Amino acid sequence: MNRTDAQKALDYTAMGHSVTVITNLIAGDADVIGDMTEDYRKEKVKINYQSLEDVKAYDDWGSEDMTAVTNAIAAGKKFVG
Repeated sequence: MNRTDAQKALDYTAMGHSVTVITNLIAGDADVIGDMTEDYRKEKVKINYQSLEDVKAYDDWGSEDMTAVTNAIAAGKKFVG
């Protein structure tokens, strides 16, 4: 992969947004889930954690801290079952 530093920064920020989405959906945050069914919540969590897995796997990361990403992936997998 050959991303610019600017693209890496954008990707890292987007990963943070996915972490937040996963966290809020799992927590059942009423402002986020509205009238979503649990199955739909699980589908959204799965889409987000799969995206995190894909982007985390890029081979050109530097010293970015991936702890929150790793934890969100694990939590998402557990939630989806």
